[in-house]
Amino acid sequence: MGSKVVTKLDGGVLTITLADPDNRNALSRQLLTELLSAIDRADDDPAARVVILTNESHVFSAGADLKERSGEASSAAAVDMATVFGRIIRSPKPFVGRIAGHAVAGGVGLAAALDISIAIEEAGFGFTEVRVGVAPAIISVICLPKMRRSDAAAAFLRGNRFLAPEAAKLGLINEAVPADQLDSRVNEVVEDLLLGAPGALAAAKQLLTRVPSMEFDAALEWAADLSATLFDSPEGREGMAAYLEKRPADWTVT
Repeated sequence: MGSKVVTKLDGGVLTITLADPDNRNALSRQLLTELLSAIDRADDDPAARVVILTNESHVFSAGADLKERSGEASSAAAVDMATVFGRIIRSPKPFVGRIAGHAVAGGVGLAAALDISIAIEEAGFGFTEVRVGVAPAIISVICLPKMRRSDAAAAFLRGNRFLAPEAAKLGLINEAVPADQLDSRVNEVVEDLLLGAPGALAAAKQLLTRVPSMEFDAALEWAADLSATLFDSPEGREGMAAYLEKRPADWTVT
């Protein structure tokens, strides 16, 4: 049984590739376990500044492995999927989706869990769960905050498929581009992210997850404390000095 997830670190960028094309990169227990190990590597390795998640072949992910889910491993696989989504969102590293193929059901949730996702225009998306007798339960936690209720109702209840430009309109991904522009657009995003300080990027991700769920005054108080901490940090002092001295900051990848 070969590896279903492949990682490569180069120039501060850790690329994680879903590499189980024969099973359409379905979220099997093995693939999810290997994906969690790759996320561990991303979080633990200071050399990994930015993470790209992409796929082999023409399918990003077909969602849950229905062969497994119909058996005894169903509950465990659901827990693994939820854990993967939570780990990506809570990771201090920015995750960029290079969506080079179709993403349906749990695959939509995986694409939506990434911080910035770019898909090829011909990639198909869809919340197809109702057509196999279930519902998009776990991925609703990821997708609903990004969608208008009326759009989510239509997508969840109809179970139809739609292309990447529509997924971008729904807020599930950031943008859809022609296939021959995918790498250049992803590289533009990665280059921007590599200019950010690692601690500052981690703090920015905290804002995205914590502020929306906080009461207004509590959010202001927490954010003010965070801001003061960041300005007083070594990164903050280095960043301001670099700006004033018109030079690259010391975290810049060259």
